[in-house]
Amino acid sequence: MQKILVALDGSKNSMRGLTKAIEIAKYGQSKIIGLNVIQVPMSYFVNRPKMQIKEDVIKASKKILDSAEKKCRIAKIEFESKIIPGGDPGYDIVKFAAKQRVSTIVIGARGVNPLKEMFLGSVSNYVLHKSKIPVMIVK
Repeated sequence: MQKILVALDGSKNSMRGLTKAIEIAKYGQSKIIGLNVIQVPMSYFVNRPKMQIKEDVIKASKKILDSAEKKCRIAKIEFESKIIPGGDPGYDIVKFAAKQRVSTIVIGARGVNPLKEMFLGSVSNYVLHKSKIPVMIVK
């Protein structure tokens, strides 16, 4: 595995996913790409020049990715952080992973919204079923 994509939303499951990805990366000398999808309204994509993503949302995303980068640096794993705007995190993760040609996607079983689905989060469920790239779901 050359590139491992880890979907990070700040939840405990996503951080456990990062820990698992670090374990895998150590054996394969892989690079980890930490991805945070900022959910924006669909009107953002139509009116992009006029609409701004709130600064506090970007700061929160950077904080999540900075924490992930620190964990990777301590483990001596190469890390790249990406923040992208999106309307549907599952779709955006799958699309980004394909575009970046990652070897595998690591995602938490449930993210920051545990009420959407009881057993498997809606985002992880979507990624699992729609991705053509291998997916590891971490609980």
